[in-house]
Amino acid sequence: MDLAESKVRAVYEPNGSGVESRPTNLLTFHAAPLLMLKPHWHAQVEVNYIVAGSVHYRMHTHELTLKAGQLVLFWGGLPHQMDDLSDDAIYAGGHLPLMHFFRLRLPEDIPHRLMQGATLLSNATDESDPVSFARWNDYARSGDPVKSQHAVNELLLRLERVRFEAYELVGNSPRLDPQHESIELQSSRNVGRMCDFIAENFLSDIDSVDIAAAADLHPKYAMSIFKRSTGMTLNEYVSLLRLSYAQALLLREDANVLRVAMESGFGSLSAFNKSFRKIAGMSPSDFRRDARDMPLLSSDALAS
Repeated sequence: MDLAESKVRAVYEPNGSGVESRPTNLLTFHAAPLLMLKPHWHAQVEVNYIVAGSVHYRMHTHELTLKAGQLVLFWGGLPHQMDDLSDDAIYAGGHLPLMHFFRLRLPEDIPHRLMQGATLLSNATDESDPVSFARWNDYARSGDPVKSQHAVNELLLRLERVRFEAYELVGNSPRLDPQHESIELQSSRNVGRMCDFIAENFLSDIDSVDIAAAADLHPKYAMSIFKRSTGMTLNEYVSLLRLSYAQALLLREDANVLRVAMESGFGSLSAFNKSFRKIAGMSPSDFRRDARDMPLLSSDALAS
């Protein structure tokens, strides 16, 4: 795809109302996807169901072409980019905060391997899925809290059905040894409780002791099971939530890097710059400049 072609297509940018700025919300979508000019990240597990056409992703460890009728789950905390799609592409799905994801009753190795960069791919879909994904999106956006909760519950149950169907894990990721697999169920419950607390407090000054206490765990044990389940330390996950939030703030017209650092929960500008560069490969200032210099049409249809 050359530059001339890309200039006539809408592109996706992180924005102040998008998934990046709401890292603890379960958000649904049903739309024509948008090209991404650069990789982005967010602190949720992403669910994509391809309703029509095809899309191509560059993931952290692999590339993937998805076609109509395929369903995938992947960890959005690793940079990923939709860099090509067909003109008729439509996709649906949601962004699951970890507090929801770690409550799913999935095969024991799936959470660990997704957090390490694998993509779960299922072809075991049926004629009910296009209708269901459309309904869940309508219910979630209805403004009716009862309908919204119903949509969430049904979506999570649909994802749990994966365990009864054929699926594959695409991309290199380490397998758990049998001893660890046997204790993953209880670990996932504990990780879910820690994620609940982090979701409510990640913009505040919290540490591993606070997080462990909220889940009624010893700090060393809490850090151990969180690292084993997610591949991240507790501090790295808190930082990822803050960076996702900051990514959206930097797109505001009046964005000031120091103010964004403080509003995102970082205690200093140097800590913010170091963490941002680690995941984005550039400084917050360069990220903001590059985003503002993009000459192409942007839209928030994906995450709105």
